Amino acid sequence: MDAQDVKSNLVLILDFGSQYTHLITRRIRALNVFSLCVNGTSSLKSIADLNPSVIILSGGPHSVHAPNAPCFAPGFIEYVESHKVHVLGICYGLQLIVQQLGGEVRVGEKQEYGRMEIAVEKAVGLFGNKKIGDRQSVWMSHGDEAVKLPEGFEVVARSRQGAVAAVENPGRRFYGLQYHPEVTHSPEGMETLKYFLFDICGVAAGWKMEDVLDEELKVIKNTVTPDDHVICALSGGVDSTVAATLVHKAIGDRLHCVFVDNGLLRWRERERVMETFEKDLHLPVTCVDASEQFLSKLKGVTEPEKKRKIIGSEFISIFDAFAHDLEQKVGKKPAYLVQGTLYPDVIESCPPPGSGRTHSHTIKSHHNVGGLPKDMKLKLIEPLKLLFKDEVRQLGKIMGVPQAFLKRHPFPGPGLAVRVPGDVTLENRLDILRKADEIFISSHPRCWYYFDHKFLSDLSTRICNEVPGVNRVLLDITSKPPSTIEWE
Repeated sequence: MDAQDVKSNLVLILDFGSQYTHLITRRIRALNVFSLCVNGTSSLKSIADLNPSVIILSGGPHSVHAPNAPCFAPGFIEYVESHKVHVLGICYGLQLIVQQLGGEVRVGEKQEYGRMEIAVEKAVGLFGNKKIGDRQSVWMSHGDEAVKLPEGFEVVARSRQGAVAAVENPGRRFYGLQYHPEVTHSPEGMETLKYFLFDICGVAAGWKMEDVLDEELKVIKNTVTPDDHVICALSGGVDSTVAATLVHKAIGDRLHCVFVDNGLLRWRERERVMETFEKDLHLPVTCVDASEQFLSKLKGVTEPEKKRKIIGSEFISIFDAFAHDLEQKVGKKPAYLVQGTLYPDVIESCPPPGSGRTHSHTIKSHHNVGGLPKDMKLKLIEPLKLLFKDEVRQLGKIMGVPQAFLKRHPFPGPGLAVRVPGDVTLENRLDILRKADEIFISSHPRCWYYFDHKFLSDLSTRICNEVPGVNRVLLDITSKPPSTIEWE
């Protein structure tokens, strides 16, 4: 499937604030269908410019009755009907459809949260592959309910308590689910989504990483002129490594990589990373030791967001200086800076719908898209900005990036600074954390999962006994978001 075919099969998610919105996007991509997520209140023009074949209205924490409750743009209904776009509303999205098309939504007499059983009342549309009376367990999360449907709509499934669980109007291409089909707590939810996309909407599955690679190579070659030079900041992590490999494939030795030792790296990180860059990736990398520069700026700083701002600013300052030196060397000023921005970074940097704000809750800056100075002199190339982490690893595998890179533990851009509470320069806090972190990494080289209690006990004992200054070990299991959000 070529790029144009992929775009013509786009499934667009309008995000109204559900914690599961990212998951909807990923579930659809897992079906080899390209999906994007935008703010639920996006302008009609921005939606039309994407030319989606299917639009999904996400759930959200709002009530359609609340003042300033988020809603799709004026003219949305007319647009989707005139362009024959199929629309699926999930939870809040269903209620929005009902309300905006003339139905009625009220506070539910019996609010439903958690696992609930629903039964199929009509084996048509969303449940065309089911039988009347078929039951399934789903994940509910709603306080309001649809009590009167718009003209032409019908109920096709109800909960055990009798509440509306699914509605549709096939003639107008509107469908709604009062539960979350995208979560694992709805075991048959993916089957329903798949049936909706392929059997009802006629979407073609053909989006794959090889297409992404070809398309991004074309974009980079068309963006970067034959005389342009590009800088890429390498951290040794998955994102920057895959981004660098991709850009290098596109423009060759006009890519100039820089690795910055900011004094906030893991145990022997500098030596390990530089050795791998040279032996495995064969990328031209200059190592800049700026540890004293960073630590002097961070002295006395205790507020996490301020740390990130300082670190982001210093990184850009170094890139500017490196660009100046490179200009003297090649006789031309570098035009671009490569960043490994991922899709969740982009989504999280948008304001939440219905917040009445022009900015999001404070997403941790230096999260690639945050904390960049306004006077930055380099334009950005972000070849991974539409991909999730697992997709980046797939892309890296296709390009031959070493597995050691693809399986590396995630490491934040600000390094150990965000893992040390308070002033990072006091005493030997960084060395203590490095040694503890090294014990953990060498003991279990995977990312977070449900650790065995004995493993955790043994690990805690080792760290407390082998790292002077440590007397307690804690495990943070919070997902991101919300762990990327700092509440005001």
